[in-house]
Amino acid sequence: MISMDSNEAVEALYRSDWGRIVATLIRQVGDFDVAEEAAQEAFAAAVDQWRTEGIPEFPRAWVIQTARHKAIDRLRRRTRFEEKLGSLAALESASFVETPEYDANEIPDDRLRLIFTCCHPALAVEAQVALTLRTLGGLETDEIARAFLTPTATMAQRLVRAKRKIRAAGIPYAVPGASDMPGRLDAVLTVIYLVFNEGYAATSGEAFVRRDLCAEAIRLARLVRTMMAPEPPAEATGLLALMLLHDSRRDARLDGNGDIVVLEEQNRSLWDRLQIAEALPLVEEAFRGGPGPFALQAAIAALHCQAARAEDTDWRQIVRLYGILARMQPSPIVSLNRAVAVAMAVGPQQGLALIDAIAATGDLDNYHLLHAARADLLRRAGVFADAAQAYERALAMVRTDSERRLLERRLGEVRTKA
Repeated sequence: MISMDSNEAVEALYRSDWGRIVATLIRQVGDFDVAEEAAQEAFAAAVDQWRTEGIPEFPRAWVIQTARHKAIDRLRRRTRFEEKLGSLAALESASFVETPEYDANEIPDDRLRLIFTCCHPALAVEAQVALTLRTLGGLETDEIARAFLTPTATMAQRLVRAKRKIRAAGIPYAVPGASDMPGRLDAVLTVIYLVFNEGYAATSGEAFVRRDLCAEAIRLARLVRTMMAPEPPAEATGLLALMLLHDSRRDARLDGNGDIVVLEEQNRSLWDRLQIAEALPLVEEAFRGGPGPFALQAAIAALHCQAARAEDTDWRQIVRLYGILARMQPSPIVSLNRAVAVAMAVGPQQGLALIDAIAATGDLDNYHLLHAARADLLRRAGVFADAAQAYERALAMVRTDSERRLLERRLGEVRTKA
């Protein structure tokens, strides 16, 4: 029992505090690789020591302190150790205390500094996003690669190059001044949203929903808006509204067995109405500032949340909003979402025609949701044999257990009708 409790404690801390721990270490040692490697070693040490010695009173403080000692050892072993003497002296002399919880209105904390460091304009946008997902969200390289629809080896090289560039260019670990803020804001907002997405629908593993990542992304979005008060940019407001609306449905997205409940079948009484009430005025505020991609997506989410029943959803308005979004920010995934909305508004055959056109480009060949959406529309159209084939193709690519069970259920249903 002790072993089980300690292992669960380590896993829970890793999932909830990896970003905070690594951000603190990066500030202390000034090196991404050393901070990450030391943090990983400290978590490995926790697995062994907590099993025999018990869980410490302040688990996060224990990991940071252990990681700091391991970072000092790494710096000592470096060939050019003398360049790090200043950092080392500060590390060795610093007394360690448990980091307090941050008030949502305090600006900034280490994690916010980390995002702005990763989103320095000297780095390519893809590298900015990937590096923050790795260091702040604790995502593995293959998880990030799937989010970008990129080979894992390519993503690994991108992360290595980004860290080297930060080190070589001496990019400061700081929130930029007001004049530099606009140049980094788009990347920062994109990073925050991708962190949220990984929590909202994990790309792999047993847990389909990671509430810790969702909560962290919402917290960071609030911080960014507060930083830019009294008139935060419309897209910062739109992003916060979008995440609040998606997150409001969290308690209805899985059933008691951990299986996915699709949107049209969710018990809407489980939706967080206070969170929806907070978000809806933010959607209006974002539109007054000139709607961007996040504001448009928030407006789509608002239409879903405002519908008392699935059949009350204003799908035609959703199609119009996706059309605007596709013109503003064209991507095959936006086109796929619009195709599904068209199917819901006017019929599955029209949606299938659009999805088949997207599939013909090959851009989403390895994206399981393309094949899952196509399978669902074929099911709705009564073309059960073709639906079964599409479900089988989606199942060959899916990476989360919850999604796999949903697709297997659907496949079983259409096979009995084929």
